[in-house]
Amino acid sequence: MLIRPERPDDVDAIDRLTVDAFEPQSFSDGSEAPIIRSLRASGDLTLSLVAEDEGDVVGHVAFSPVTIDGSHDGWFGLGPISVRIDRQRRGIGRALVAEGLRRLRAREARGCALIGDPDIYGRMGFTGNGPLSHQGLDRAIVQHLAFSGPSPSGELRFAPAFDTAGH
Repeated sequence: MLIRPERPDDVDAIDRLTVDAFEPQSFSDGSEAPIIRSLRASGDLTLSLVAEDEGDVVGHVAFSPVTIDGSHDGWFGLGPISVRIDRQRRGIGRALVAEGLRRLRAREARGCALIGDPDIYGRMGFTGNGPLSHQGLDRAIVQHLAFSGPSPSGELRFAPAFDTAGH
């Protein structure tokens, strides 16, 4: 399996993969693929990686700028992330996240934040129940991983694509 940046000819495969991966999820409102398209169109898709196996895109992860109390300050958001249904629970998502975090660190990002299951993302070093908040959500699922400097404090906001796509 190869993890690499998305190419223009991956866009349709990423869209299909994202729709298929999120469709059966009870927490999904179907906005994940439109969010990725909007991030790409607005220039906010800072890092977009695919997992490719024998020429097929089997996973994707997006990273985009976030603000904390209105300041970007080198922080990025993780997501959406998707893995082809028949390839889930095999480490592809973990590998995509690890490579994305490595690349963000290489760009001297200060950290990464996400909304997600603490049992999953805690194994990757993310922590919740801290000083970050997001639209009144349970702080346990508002998670972050600081690469440098102190942990952030304040209201986390994702790129505008997340608002216009139904979030």
